[in-house]
Amino acid sequence: MGNVQSDEAGLWNRSINGDGEAFRVLYARHRDRVFRHAYRLSGDRHEAEDIMATAFLELWRRRANVRIVEGSILPWLLVTTTNAARNRRRAAIRYRRLLDALPRTDEADRSAQDLSGAAQDILDQNVARALGTLSVQDVHLVSLVVFEEYTISAAAAVLNLTPGAAKTRMHRARQRMKNALSDEHRATTSATPVLEGELS
Repeated sequence: MGNVQSDEAGLWNRSINGDGEAFRVLYARHRDRVFRHAYRLSGDRHEAEDIMATAFLELWRRRANVRIVEGSILPWLLVTTTNAARNRRRAAIRYRRLLDALPRTDEADRSAQDLSGAAQDILDQNVARALGTLSVQDVHLVSLVVFEEYTISAAAAVLNLTPGAAKTRMHRARQRMKNALSDEHRATTSATPVLEGELS
């Protein structure tokens, strides 16, 4: 583990100094996990691809301020991915409101349905909605601890929390997600016990 962490820190230092190949190695190493996280938050593959691209763009744009935790840039990337997803969600809401204010036509109705992702998998939508009930900081915490399996202490370091505060927030966030999942229609939640088990 120490060698991997040292390797990652070395790659990041080379990236900051303008080594494009080092940055490409880091991108290849983390893109799948960043995509999965973006997909959990959005429930839409195309949206997740855009969010992932935004996160890596921010990684480069804000490279002087990136914090390495336990020898990895991944926690910083995951937090940035959450922020990018929330920003896109707010933009989509504003766009939907604009569409709603316009005279309705059959074509406009179809466009609005496409925007809402009506054809997406029910489980993905349920998870995205459950995450949407949490505060920004709690989404960061759940993402790091539950989905990416970082320790409470590591997640607390990323989020500038004490381990005790992180543990308390984690407990409340798990309960809120369980409640949100249980409020979904019973007929469409046959696959949700997998997630609920992870949150136990």
